[in-house]
Amino acid sequence: MIKLYDGGVFLREGTEIVPEVEAAARGISKTPDEARRETIAYSILQAHNTSGDPSALKIRFDAMASHDITFVGIIQTARASGMTEFPLPYVLTNCHNSLCAVGGTINEDDHVFGLSAAKKYGGIFVPPHIAVIHSFMRENFAGCGKMILGSDSHTRYGALGTMAIGEGGGELAKQLLRDTYDVAYPG
Repeated sequence: MIKLYDGGVFLREGTEIVPEVEAAARGISKTPDEARRETIAYSILQAHNTSGDPSALKIRFDAMASHDITFVGIIQTARASGMTEFPLPYVLTNCHNSLCAVGGTINEDDHVFGLSAAKKYGGIFVPPHIAVIHSFMRENFAGCGKMILGSDSHTRYGALGTMAIGEGGGELAKQLLRDTYDVAYPG
């Protein structure tokens, strides 16, 4: 059964949901902001926040991943903007074009570009027959408290306490340029 709540809730002992409006009457003395600062999500975000302001996040990720539909544009953008090396582990997988096409790989040039970029800038190249982007990242880069940035909207790993974000190529290019992912802390 799904129950909807108006307003926030507290999770007590990992099992009991206490609506915010009932918190004081049920012995919870923390404010929602105090409770938020005790969550795993808050600790992961703050551990990767370089701004010094907990509400204005400037995130640096532990690893990034792109697939063959997006990595060419990301790398070309970053290179044109001055990138000389990948400053974090950057996985280039070749799964989307090769899995969706009748007859196999449709963008061999992209794959050759990815391999040469990985060699030149220090990336990790995953050939088409090895892995799908999400499986590879979960198996090789997920870990307690880690953050991963991927070049698609469904990069959500969660495995082993990992927080991951799927974004457009511009945000990945910024990480390659040693810039940050800037966002207000969700409230």
